[in-house]
Order: sequence, then C-alpha cells, then structure tokens
Amino acid sequence: MNDSVSAKAIEMRHDAWKVRLPKEEGDLWDTLIAFDATDRSSLFAHCASFSVNALYEPANRYNEGRVSAHGVRLRLEHADVLARAVDLDMVGAGWTASVDNYLGRVTKLRILEAVREAKGESSAQLIDHLKKGDMAREAERLLEGTGWLPEPLRLADTEAVSDAAINEAEALPGFLADDDEVQAETDEDQPHVVAAD
Repeated sequence: MNDSVSAKAIEMRHDAWKVRLPKEEGDLWDTLIAFDATDRSSLFAHCASFSVNALYEPANRYNEGRVSAHGVRLRLEHADVLARAVDLDMVGAGWTASVDNYLGRVTKLRILEAVREAKGESSAQLIDHLKKGDMAREAERLLEGTGWLPEPLRLADTEAVSDAAINEAEALPGFLADDDEVQAETDEDQPHVVAAD
C-alpha cells in the first residue's frame, strides 16, 4: 500500500501542508484564519481523510477487547458512503492487480475467480493447473488493462448501502446493537429440541 500511487499522493499532500502550517501552536489560528475558504476546506478534507477507516477486521465472537462486528460493518458502510460521494475510482487512481499487491496474497481459488470475472471461464481454465506462484504471475498478465478490482476496492452498490441504513444503525447505542448480535450468535449455537412422537 505504501508504494501505491494514492499513498504517495497522500504523503506529498501531507508534506505540503506541513510546510504551510506554522511550527508554533500559538500561530495556528492566525494562519487558519488567513487561509481562504478553498484552502480551509482542503485542509479539513486532508485531516478528515486520516480518520476514515475502511479496513475489514474479524470481530471476536463475543466482541471482547476489539472492535465489534457491528462497529466494523458501520465503519465500512460509512466508508462506502464517502467513496460514492467523492466518486472514488481505484482504477483511475492507478491501482491494478499484481502479484505483490493482491494475487500473491490470496488463495488459488480467489485468483481463478478474479480471472474468471475479468476474462471469462476459458481464461481461468488456462491457468487452473498451475502452481500458485505461476498462477499469480499469469493472472497478473491476464488481468492487465481489464480494470478488474477485488471486491473491497469496488464502489458499493448504492441500493445495498443506503444512507437510511446508516442512520438506522446510528440510532441504537453500540452496546445494544452488539448485544443483539452476540445473542443471535449464541442462539444459533444452542441445540434445538425437536418434539418426537
């Protein structure tokens, strides 16, 4: 990720803001007030971008000590809303599937799924007999120029993630939503008694 075009652009933008902002805290407000509306908006957007977390991580079964499943789901929904609002285009930003950034890090099944989605079943069959390293290299060649993205980098379906769903999720305090999920998981694990004749 750190070598991606986007990451380097963010780093350059951050360095540019470091030069423009004062070293002394006491001078910060005068500097911010002197900025025009465009500069203030750009700085706000830059700072806000560091608080967006679209990273998926598995939640502990009982939501102990880490983020809850509800928290992860809400985080991803918010990131999807923002991605749609700014018309995020990872292909346009220069991301392509390579051995280093994706294909070498996933299973053979995922590699074949990627090739199948982008190029069709016949292309997937060309590489399905290869060892993983060779398969990943060939898949990179096959996917070049197709604009294929893994699911986490695609814009979410607008119907699947609605603003109403996010507002509904925010209406409940986190501990209530989490308890429901834990209870649902616990109920699923309980053996069901079936009446017999």
